Amino acid sequence: MKLSTKGRYGLMAMYQLAQDYGQGPISLKYVAEKQGLSENYLEQLFSSLKKEGLLTSTRGAYGGYMLSRKPHEITVGQVLRSLEGQMSPSECVSEDGFDCVRDDSCATRLVFAKIKDSIDRVIDSISLEDMVRDSQPGLYREELK
Repeated sequence: MKLSTKGRYGLMAMYQLAQDYGQGPISLKYVAEKQGLSENYLEQLFSSLKKEGLLTSTRGAYGGYMLSRKPHEITVGQVLRSLEGQMSPSECVSEDGFDCVRDDSCATRLVFAKIKDSIDRVIDSISLEDMVRDSQPGLYREELK
């Protein structure tokens, strides 16, 4: 399973907003520059993240984007699922209602289900705050909490 640019870039952008949490609205341009991403592409991603309730925005000269909740309340799983959809290695274990005729006797489905459970467990256990803390152990700021 491989993440698309949506998931990778969206997570990078959310990480940047977590780094700057508490500083008010952050411009799209700033996030794009800090993470080396396309501002136009980020605009599309932020629209999806806002619809999912992970971001808020403010218009105007000092406007921009902010996390809708504290960094420890937003998980990597929430970000990735809002941009990528379900994180499944195969359709047969997705939550999209895929109906397989071999469902009861398929050995590979059991493996795919274990992979999906492992992925979900990992991405749901890592918050944006964890990402900031892990990437900057000497600079971790208590105000993220």
